[in-house]
Amino acid sequence: MRILIVEDDPALADGLARSLTRAGYAVDCATDGAMANTLLQDAVYDLAILDLGLPKMDGTEILRRLRQRGGKTPVLVLTARDAVEDRVSGLDLGADDYMTQPFNLSELEARARALIRRGQLGSNTALACAKLMLDTAARRAYIEKTALDLSAREIGVLEVLMLRRHKVVSKEQIMEALCQWDKDIGGNAIEVYIHRLRKKLETSGVHIRTIRGLGYLLEEESHAA
Repeated sequence: MRILIVEDDPALADGLARSLTRAGYAVDCATDGAMANTLLQDAVYDLAILDLGLPKMDGTEILRRLRQRGGKTPVLVLTARDAVEDRVSGLDLGADDYMTQPFNLSELEARARALIRRGQLGSNTALACAKLMLDTAARRAYIEKTALDLSAREIGVLEVLMLRRHKVVSKEQIMEALCQWDKDIGGNAIEVYIHRLRKKLETSGVHIRTIRGLGYLLEEESHAA
């Protein structure tokens, strides 16, 4: 899942990005309104965390343009503007939630999970295949009731495969889902994550099959060739 942080304070943006990356999200950062507007037009995000006081284009204008062109990306406004009229204006323009600074990081992460859950899967955040279950909101995977020890990247790869189970997924599609716009993940790294996942999923009843020249296919072992 991808999150866009729109924040011109480098320290705040970096802190948010580090925290959300550790939680397993691919995170992009925009430092001004014009950059954010372009990214929201050109890329698909599961959530935007949006400051209002931005150079080049105000956050309210970004939000207005996003909703005018039919963009459905959930938006969490995170700003120092705490006046009631600012809250009302942001929500009326199409923000899904509103937090003021200073804020509690754990609360922000919880609100982010709730918005992503609502935007992508409604009230159902669980993906299941055979004995394997992935909670996309909590970023945890289970074989029956036993939690798996997976890294954030492994969770990301598994999520891509489970969302497209019984369909071939190319390395490029996995990399696109995991990569931040200014950082790359190589094909060799994807192979390492797949290798690790295969070992950890041995008792799950799920198999990740390599389709030579095309990519990977996640399926129940009873269907594996």
